[in-house]
Amino acid sequence: MPAGTPGPQQPAKPRENRLRALDGLRLIAALMVAAYHYGGRDGDVARAWGQNPKHIFPTMHTLFSYGCLGVQVFFVISGFVICMSGWGRPLRSFFASRASRLLPAYWAAVILVTAVFALPMVAYKTVSPSEFLVNLTMFQMPLGVHRVLGVCWTLWAEVRFYALFALCIVLPGANRRRVIMFCAGWTLAAVIAHGAKMPLLDIVLMPEYAHFFIGGVGLYLVHRDRRDAYAWGIVAVNWLIGQHYAVQSLWHPAGPHAFSYRSPWGIMLIVTLGFVAVAAIALGWLNWANWRWLTVAGALTYPFYLVHEHLGWVVIYVLHRGLGIPPYGTVLLTVAAMLLLAWLLNRFVEERFTPKLRTALSNARL
Repeated sequence: MPAGTPGPQQPAKPRENRLRALDGLRLIAALMVAAYHYGGRDGDVARAWGQNPKHIFPTMHTLFSYGCLGVQVFFVISGFVICMSGWGRPLRSFFASRASRLLPAYWAAVILVTAVFALPMVAYKTVSPSEFLVNLTMFQMPLGVHRVLGVCWTLWAEVRFYALFALCIVLPGANRRRVIMFCAGWTLAAVIAHGAKMPLLDIVLMPEYAHFFIGGVGLYLVHRDRRDAYAWGIVAVNWLIGQHYAVQSLWHPAGPHAFSYRSPWGIMLIVTLGFVAVAAIALGWLNWANWRWLTVAGALTYPFYLVHEHLGWVVIYVLHRGLGIPPYGTVLLTVAAMLLLAWLLNRFVEERFTPKLRTALSNARL
Protein backbone atom coordinates (compact mmCIF):
# COMPACT_ATOMS: atom_id res chain seq x y z
CA MET A 1 0.00 0.00 0.00
CA PRO A 2 1.52 3.36 -1.01
CA ALA A 3 2.64 5.62 1.83
CA GLY A 4 -0.03 8.01 2.98
CA THR A 5 -2.84 5.86 1.70
CA PRO A 6 -5.43 5.37 4.44
CA GLY A 7 -5.86 1.78 5.56
CA PRO A 8 -9.13 -0.07 5.34
CA GLN A 9 -11.75 1.24 7.72
CA GLN A 10 -12.71 -0.96 10.62
CA PRO A 11 -16.41 -1.78 10.65
CA ALA A 12 -18.28 0.13 13.33
CA LYS A 13 -19.50 -1.85 16.27
CA PRO A 14 -23.17 -2.49 15.70
CA ARG A 15 -25.47 -0.65 18.08
CA GLU A 16 -27.89 -2.55 20.25
CA ASN A 17 -31.34 -2.61 18.72
CA ARG A 18 -33.89 -1.17 21.10
CA LEU A 19 -35.64 -4.05 22.79
CA ARG A 20 -39.15 -2.67 22.74
CA ALA A 21 -40.54 -5.74 24.47
CA LEU A 22 -38.45 -4.72 27.48
CA ASP A 23 -40.27 -1.37 27.51
CA GLY A 24 -43.59 -3.21 27.54
CA LEU A 25 -42.44 -5.44 30.39
CA ARG A 26 -41.45 -2.35 32.38
CA LEU A 27 -44.98 -0.98 32.06
CA ILE A 28 -46.51 -4.32 33.06
CA ALA A 29 -44.33 -4.36 36.20
CA ALA A 30 -45.36 -0.78 37.03
CA LEU A 31 -49.06 -1.64 36.61
CA MET A 32 -48.57 -4.63 38.90
CA VAL A 33 -47.19 -2.33 41.60
CA ALA A 34 -50.07 0.10 41.05
CA ALA A 35 -52.60 -2.72 41.51
CA TYR A 36 -50.90 -3.57 44.80
CA HIS A 37 -50.94 0.03 46.02
CA TYR A 38 -54.58 0.60 45.04
CA GLY A 39 -56.20 -2.65 46.13
CA GLY A 40 -53.65 -5.11 47.45
CA ARG A 41 -52.78 -3.64 50.84
CA ASP A 42 -54.25 -1.72 53.74
CA GLY A 43 -52.88 1.51 55.22
CA ASP A 44 -53.17 4.99 53.78
CA VAL A 45 -55.03 3.86 50.68
CA ALA A 46 -57.85 2.71 53.00
CA ARG A 47 -58.41 6.37 53.88
CA ALA A 48 -58.93 7.11 50.21
CA TRP A 49 -61.40 4.24 49.75
CA GLY A 50 -63.06 4.81 53.11
CA GLN A 51 -62.45 1.21 54.19
CA ASN A 52 -60.02 -1.67 53.85
CA PRO A 53 -59.48 -2.58 50.17
CA LYS A 54 -60.19 -6.24 50.89
CA HIS A 55 -63.81 -5.18 51.46
CA ILE A 56 -63.80 -3.03 48.33
CA PHE A 57 -62.40 -5.88 46.21
CA PRO A 58 -63.62 -9.06 47.94
CA THR A 59 -62.33 -11.29 45.14
CA MET A 60 -59.54 -9.39 43.41
CA HIS A 61 -57.74 -8.07 46.48
CA THR A 62 -55.87 -11.38 46.77
CA LEU A 63 -54.64 -11.11 43.19
CA PHE A 64 -53.78 -7.42 43.66
CA SER A 65 -51.67 -8.32 46.70
CA TYR A 66 -49.19 -10.12 44.42
CA GLY A 67 -48.56 -6.88 42.50
CA CYS A 68 -45.74 -5.90 44.84
CA LEU A 69 -43.63 -8.51 43.03
CA GLY A 70 -43.46 -6.11 40.13
CA VAL A 71 -40.52 -4.61 42.04
CA GLN A 72 -38.54 -7.84 41.76
CA VAL A 73 -39.30 -7.92 38.03
CA PHE A 74 -38.07 -4.31 37.81
CA PHE A 75 -34.79 -5.31 39.44
CA VAL A 76 -34.22 -8.13 36.94
CA ILE A 77 -34.90 -5.69 34.08
CA SER A 78 -32.56 -3.16 35.68
CA GLY A 79 -29.71 -5.68 35.88
CA PHE A 80 -30.14 -6.41 32.17
CA VAL A 81 -30.42 -2.76 31.10
CA ILE A 82 -27.58 -1.41 33.25
CA CYS A 83 -25.19 -4.06 31.98
CA MET A 84 -26.26 -3.30 28.40
CA SER A 85 -25.96 0.48 28.77
CA GLY A 86 -22.74 0.39 30.80
CA TRP A 87 -20.85 -1.98 28.49
CA GLY A 88 -18.05 -0.09 26.77
CA ARG A 89 -18.98 3.24 28.34
CA PRO A 90 -16.53 5.38 30.35
CA LEU A 91 -17.35 6.09 33.97
CA ARG A 92 -18.23 9.76 33.49
CA SER A 93 -20.62 8.95 30.66
CA PHE A 94 -22.22 6.17 32.70
CA PHE A 95 -22.72 8.47 35.68
CA ALA A 96 -24.12 11.24 33.49
CA SER A 97 -26.52 8.82 31.84
CA ARG A 98 -27.85 7.38 35.09
CA ALA A 99 -28.11 10.70 36.94
CA SER A 100 -29.85 12.45 34.06
CA ARG A 101 -32.24 9.54 33.67
CA LEU A 102 -33.30 9.44 37.31
CA LEU A 103 -33.12 12.95 38.71
CA PRO A 104 -35.30 15.35 36.64
CA ALA A 105 -38.51 13.31 36.95
CA TYR A 106 -37.65 12.41 40.54
CA TRP A 107 -37.18 16.06 41.56
CA ALA A 108 -40.42 17.02 39.82
CA ALA A 109 -42.31 14.18 41.54
CA VAL A 110 -40.97 15.12 44.99
CA ILE A 111 -41.98 18.76 44.49
CA LEU A 112 -45.40 17.83 43.11
CA VAL A 113 -46.31 15.31 45.82
CA THR A 114 -45.07 17.63 48.59
CA ALA A 115 -47.16 20.49 47.22
CA VAL A 116 -50.33 18.40 46.77
CA PHE A 117 -50.09 16.80 50.19
CA ALA A 118 -49.66 20.22 51.80
CA LEU A 119 -53.00 21.46 50.38
CA PRO A 120 -55.62 21.96 53.13
CA MET A 121 -58.18 19.86 51.28
CA VAL A 122 -55.71 16.97 50.95
CA ALA A 123 -53.40 17.08 53.98
CA TYR A 124 -52.26 13.45 53.92
CA LYS A 125 -48.70 13.56 55.18
CA THR A 126 -46.63 16.71 55.18
CA VAL A 127 -42.87 16.92 55.59
CA SER A 128 -40.79 19.66 57.10
CA PRO A 129 -38.75 21.94 54.81
CA SER A 130 -35.60 20.18 56.02
CA GLU A 131 -36.99 16.74 55.22
CA PHE A 132 -38.15 17.94 51.81
CA LEU A 133 -34.65 19.14 50.95
CA VAL A 134 -33.06 15.86 52.04
CA ASN A 135 -35.54 13.97 49.84
CA LEU A 136 -34.11 15.76 46.81
CA THR A 137 -30.82 13.92 47.36
CA MET A 138 -32.33 10.38 47.18
CA PHE A 139 -30.49 9.60 50.43
CA GLN A 140 -33.47 9.93 52.76
CA MET A 141 -33.61 6.18 53.37
CA PRO A 142 -30.16 5.70 54.96
CA LEU A 143 -30.53 9.02 56.78
CA GLY A 144 -33.83 7.95 58.35
CA VAL A 145 -35.74 10.92 56.96
CA HIS A 146 -39.45 10.73 56.19
CA ARG A 147 -40.00 9.76 52.55
CA VAL A 148 -42.01 12.01 50.26
CA LEU A 149 -42.42 9.19 47.74
CA GLY A 150 -43.32 5.78 49.13
CA VAL A 151 -41.62 4.01 46.22
CA CYS A 152 -38.27 5.73 46.70
CA TRP A 153 -36.91 2.78 48.70
CA THR A 154 -36.53 0.94 45.39
CA LEU A 155 -34.52 3.85 43.99
CA TRP A 156 -32.15 3.56 46.94
CA ALA A 157 -31.61 -0.09 45.98
CA GLU A 158 -31.06 0.94 42.35
CA VAL A 159 -28.49 3.59 43.32
CA ARG A 160 -26.48 1.05 45.32
CA PHE A 161 -26.55 -1.36 42.37
CA TYR A 162 -25.34 1.41 40.04
CA ALA A 163 -22.49 2.22 42.42
CA LEU A 164 -21.36 -1.42 42.66
CA PHE A 165 -21.58 -1.89 38.90
CA ALA A 166 -19.74 1.36 38.21
CA LEU A 167 -16.86 0.55 40.57
CA CYS A 168 -16.47 -3.10 39.60
CA ILE A 169 -17.32 -3.07 35.89
CA VAL A 170 -17.52 0.38 34.30
CA LEU A 171 -14.42 1.87 35.91
CA PRO A 172 -11.98 -0.94 34.94
CA GLY A 173 -13.82 -1.60 31.65
CA ALA A 174 -16.51 -4.16 30.91
CA ASN A 175 -15.66 -7.55 29.47
CA ARG A 176 -17.24 -10.96 29.78
CA ARG A 177 -14.79 -12.36 32.33
CA ARG A 178 -15.02 -9.30 34.57
CA VAL A 179 -18.82 -9.34 34.51
CA ILE A 180 -18.89 -13.06 35.34
CA MET A 181 -16.52 -12.54 38.27
CA PHE A 182 -18.60 -9.59 39.46
CA CYS A 183 -21.77 -11.69 39.39
CA ALA A 184 -20.13 -14.65 41.12
CA GLY A 185 -18.46 -12.47 43.73
CA TRP A 186 -21.60 -10.48 44.53
CA THR A 187 -23.71 -13.65 44.74
CA LEU A 188 -21.33 -15.19 47.26
CA ALA A 189 -20.87 -11.94 49.19
CA ALA A 190 -24.64 -11.42 49.46
CA VAL A 191 -25.07 -14.92 50.88
CA ILE A 192 -22.27 -14.28 53.38
CA ALA A 193 -23.82 -10.94 54.33
CA HIS A 194 -27.12 -12.66 55.07
CA GLY A 195 -25.40 -15.12 57.38
CA ALA A 196 -23.19 -12.50 59.03
CA LYS A 197 -26.15 -10.29 59.98
CA MET A 198 -24.03 -7.15 59.89
CA PRO A 199 -25.96 -3.96 59.02
CA LEU A 200 -23.11 -2.47 56.99
CA LEU A 201 -22.89 -5.54 54.76
CA ASP A 202 -26.66 -5.57 54.35
CA ILE A 203 -26.65 -1.94 53.20
CA VAL A 204 -23.84 -2.42 50.70
CA LEU A 205 -24.60 -5.90 49.37
CA MET A 206 -28.43 -5.92 49.61
CA PRO A 207 -28.83 -9.70 50.08
CA GLU A 208 -32.63 -9.50 49.78
CA TYR A 209 -32.54 -7.88 46.32
CA ALA A 210 -29.05 -8.54 44.95
CA HIS A 211 -30.00 -11.79 43.25
CA PHE A 212 -32.59 -10.13 41.04
CA PHE A 213 -30.07 -7.55 39.79
CA ILE A 214 -27.43 -10.26 39.29
CA GLY A 215 -29.90 -12.47 37.46
CA GLY A 216 -30.63 -9.59 35.09
CA VAL A 217 -26.92 -9.06 34.44
CA GLY A 218 -26.58 -12.76 33.70
CA LEU A 219 -29.45 -12.53 31.23
CA TYR A 220 -27.65 -9.76 29.39
CA LEU A 221 -24.68 -12.10 29.01
CA VAL A 222 -27.15 -14.61 27.58
CA HIS A 223 -28.32 -11.90 25.18
CA ARG A 224 -24.75 -11.51 23.97
CA ASP A 225 -24.21 -15.27 23.67
CA ARG A 226 -27.07 -17.67 24.26
CA ARG A 227 -24.64 -20.59 24.51
CA ASP A 228 -22.72 -19.04 27.44
CA ALA A 229 -22.92 -21.74 30.13
CA TYR A 230 -21.52 -19.42 32.81
CA ALA A 231 -24.22 -16.86 32.08
CA TRP A 232 -26.95 -19.47 32.36
CA GLY A 233 -25.41 -20.66 35.61
CA ILE A 234 -25.51 -17.12 37.01
CA VAL A 235 -29.17 -16.80 36.05
CA ALA A 236 -30.14 -20.19 37.50
CA VAL A 237 -28.39 -19.73 40.84
CA ASN A 238 -29.78 -16.25 41.39
CA TRP A 239 -33.30 -17.28 40.40
CA LEU A 240 -33.11 -20.08 42.96
CA ILE A 241 -31.96 -17.72 45.72
CA GLY A 242 -34.16 -14.82 44.63
CA GLN A 243 -37.39 -16.78 44.80
CA HIS A 244 -36.45 -17.85 48.33
CA TYR A 245 -36.06 -14.25 49.46
CA ALA A 246 -39.34 -13.28 47.80
CA VAL A 247 -41.24 -16.08 49.52
CA GLN A 248 -39.55 -15.40 52.84
CA SER A 249 -40.42 -11.69 52.86
CA LEU A 250 -43.87 -11.76 51.24
CA TRP A 251 -45.56 -15.00 52.27
CA HIS A 252 -46.42 -13.69 55.72
CA PRO A 253 -45.07 -10.13 55.71
CA ALA A 254 -44.78 -8.31 59.00
CA GLY A 255 -46.93 -5.26 59.65
CA PRO A 256 -50.65 -4.56 59.90
CA HIS A 257 -50.98 -2.90 56.48
CA ALA A 258 -50.06 -5.89 54.31
CA PHE A 259 -52.28 -8.80 53.41
CA SER A 260 -50.60 -11.97 54.65
CA TYR A 261 -52.26 -14.70 52.68
CA ARG A 262 -50.15 -14.89 49.55
CA SER A 263 -49.39 -18.41 48.42
CA PRO A 264 -45.70 -19.38 48.28
CA TRP A 265 -46.48 -21.07 44.97
CA GLY A 266 -47.96 -17.86 43.61
CA ILE A 267 -44.90 -15.87 44.66
CA MET A 268 -42.56 -18.42 43.10
CA LEU A 269 -44.61 -18.42 39.90
CA ILE A 270 -44.50 -14.64 39.47
CA VAL A 271 -40.76 -14.45 40.18
CA THR A 272 -40.17 -17.25 37.70
CA LEU A 273 -42.33 -15.57 35.05
CA GLY A 274 -40.31 -12.38 35.52
CA PHE A 275 -37.06 -14.21 34.86
CA VAL A 276 -38.60 -16.11 31.94
CA ALA A 277 -39.96 -12.94 30.35
CA VAL A 278 -36.57 -11.20 30.45
CA ALA A 279 -34.93 -14.42 29.19
CA ALA A 280 -37.34 -14.53 26.25
CA ILE A 281 -36.37 -10.97 25.39
CA ALA A 282 -32.67 -11.77 25.81
CA LEU A 283 -32.97 -14.72 23.44
CA GLY A 284 -34.80 -12.65 20.82
CA TRP A 285 -38.04 -14.61 21.07
CA LEU A 286 -40.03 -11.38 21.50
CA ASN A 287 -38.35 -9.37 18.73
CA TRP A 288 -41.67 -9.47 16.89
CA ALA A 289 -43.06 -7.11 19.57
CA ASN A 290 -41.51 -4.11 17.87
CA TRP A 291 -44.37 -1.63 18.01
CA ARG A 292 -43.43 2.02 18.47
CA TRP A 293 -46.02 2.56 21.16
CA LEU A 294 -43.98 0.27 23.41
CA THR A 295 -41.21 2.86 23.38
CA VAL A 296 -43.75 5.41 24.61
CA ALA A 297 -44.86 2.94 27.28
CA GLY A 298 -41.27 2.55 28.40
CA ALA A 299 -40.82 6.32 28.58
CA LEU A 300 -43.92 6.72 30.78
CA THR A 301 -43.05 3.90 33.18
CA TYR A 302 -40.57 5.74 35.41
CA PRO A 303 -42.62 8.94 35.99
CA PHE A 304 -45.76 6.81 36.42
CA TYR A 305 -43.98 4.70 39.01
CA LEU A 306 -42.89 7.79 40.93
CA VAL A 307 -46.29 9.49 41.22
CA HIS A 308 -48.87 6.72 41.05
CA GLU A 309 -48.98 5.75 44.72
CA HIS A 310 -49.43 8.93 46.70
CA LEU A 311 -51.20 11.01 44.09
CA GLY A 312 -53.30 7.96 43.28
CA TRP A 313 -54.73 8.14 46.80
CA VAL A 314 -55.98 11.65 46.09
CA VAL A 315 -57.56 10.66 42.79
CA ILE A 316 -59.21 7.59 44.34
CA TYR A 317 -60.72 9.75 47.09
CA VAL A 318 -62.13 12.25 44.59
CA LEU A 319 -63.48 9.67 42.17
CA HIS A 320 -64.85 7.10 44.62
CA ARG A 321 -65.92 9.05 47.68
CA GLY A 322 -66.46 12.40 46.00
CA LEU A 323 -68.11 11.39 42.72
CA GLY A 324 -69.39 7.95 43.70
CA ILE A 325 -67.68 6.07 40.86
CA PRO A 326 -67.64 2.27 41.45
CA PRO A 327 -64.34 0.71 42.63
CA TYR A 328 -63.17 -0.90 39.39
CA GLY A 329 -64.03 2.20 37.40
CA THR A 330 -62.13 4.25 39.96
CA VAL A 331 -59.03 2.08 39.59
CA LEU A 332 -59.08 2.29 35.79
CA LEU A 333 -59.61 6.06 35.81
CA THR A 334 -56.90 6.52 38.44
CA VAL A 335 -54.41 4.54 36.36
CA ALA A 336 -55.38 6.59 33.29
CA ALA A 337 -54.92 9.84 35.24
CA MET A 338 -51.50 8.76 36.48
CA LEU A 339 -50.44 7.76 32.96
CA LEU A 340 -51.53 11.19 31.73
CA LEU A 341 -49.53 12.85 34.48
CA ALA A 342 -46.58 10.62 33.59
CA TRP A 343 -46.86 11.76 29.97
CA LEU A 344 -46.82 15.40 31.10
CA LEU A 345 -43.74 14.78 33.26
CA ASN A 346 -42.02 13.02 30.39
CA ARG A 347 -42.95 15.71 27.87
CA PHE A 348 -42.25 18.82 29.91
CA VAL A 349 -39.62 17.66 32.41
CA GLU A 350 -37.67 14.67 31.12
CA GLU A 351 -37.51 15.65 27.46
CA ARG A 352 -36.41 19.18 28.36
CA PHE A 353 -34.04 18.65 31.24
CA THR A 354 -32.60 15.16 30.84
CA PRO A 355 -30.47 16.06 27.77
CA LYS A 356 -29.28 19.28 29.44
CA LEU A 357 -28.28 17.54 32.64
CA ARG A 358 -26.56 14.73 30.72
CA THR A 359 -24.58 17.23 28.67
CA ALA A 360 -23.60 19.26 31.73
CA LEU A 361 -22.40 16.19 33.63
CA SER A 362 -20.62 14.72 30.58
CA ASN A 363 -18.69 17.92 29.97
CA ALA A 364 -17.85 18.72 33.59
CA ARG A 365 -14.29 18.20 34.71
CA LEU A 366 -13.55 15.57 37.37
